[in-house]
Amino acid sequence: MFENLAGDQLVFRCDSLPKAVLTCFILATSYVGSLYVWRTNLPRDDPNTIKRRSLSAAAVTLLAPICVLTQAYRAEAGKGYSIWQYLGIRQAGLLPSFCLPLLLTMFLFLGPLYMLLLGDSRQSLPIKEMPRKWWANSGGLAVAIRNYIVGPITEEVVFRACMLPLLVPCLGNLQAIFVCPLFFGVVFQFFYTTVFGALSAFIFLRTGHLIACIITHMFCNFMGFPAFEEIPNHTLLQRVVICAVFLTGLSLFVCLLLPLTNPEWFANETYRWSQVW
Repeated sequence: MFENLAGDQLVFRCDSLPKAVLTCFILATSYVGSLYVWRTNLPRDDPNTIKRRSLSAAAVTLLAPICVLTQAYRAEAGKGYSIWQYLGIRQAGLLPSFCLPLLLTMFLFLGPLYMLLLGDSRQSLPIKEMPRKWWANSGGLAVAIRNYIVGPITEEVVFRACMLPLLVPCLGNLQAIFVCPLFFGVVFQFFYTTVFGALSAFIFLRTGHLIACIITHMFCNFMGFPAFEEIPNHTLLQRVVICAVFLTGLSLFVCLLLPLTNPEWFANETYRWSQVW
């Protein structure tokens, strides 16, 4: 049954909003619950803990699309898309999906990026030494793999690629952008993750590419939350420049938000943005 559906043209309909929300809630709790099925007194950054939790997260990530597939209907010829297209796994528009959303996110983090370079320059650290410093502060190979590979891939598949096809038919693109991150934010109990989730959902629906969300997620994990508390530690002139760079980056992000995520750049026909704007 699933093999046949996976190769068919499908369509998602809004049978009921509570059903879609319940399915998303089950996906979210299954993902987080899988991380705590292992009994251990080891810290979360211990390599053994990371290995076990990564296996659990990978298992849920593989099963989640099957859960989504059960909610799909066969479409008439030419009136639907494959499950892979709904999940954002496709070739058309792939190259722009690697570059443009990342560039947009870098504009948003222009201030923190400048502070990062400024901090290293104050320590007289050559640019070629910056990767070595980053690696030393990353917590080791296991932590880096979790933060920059396993986490972004599994979370984007479960919380974006698998939830948005269920929510969009009931809520539309715009409302789904703000509802979908609630499952991510409530589960992880952090406001920052909710805001990031909204941006990631926006990128997914605009580009129709899962890889765009994964790459921006990796970058956000690398940058972390902006260190606003570090600004007063700089000289007056540096503080003025830092604030100017922050405002410039935010302005560029707002101005380029729609142009750099134009669905035409990514051959995105799966999620029709014209329904919203």
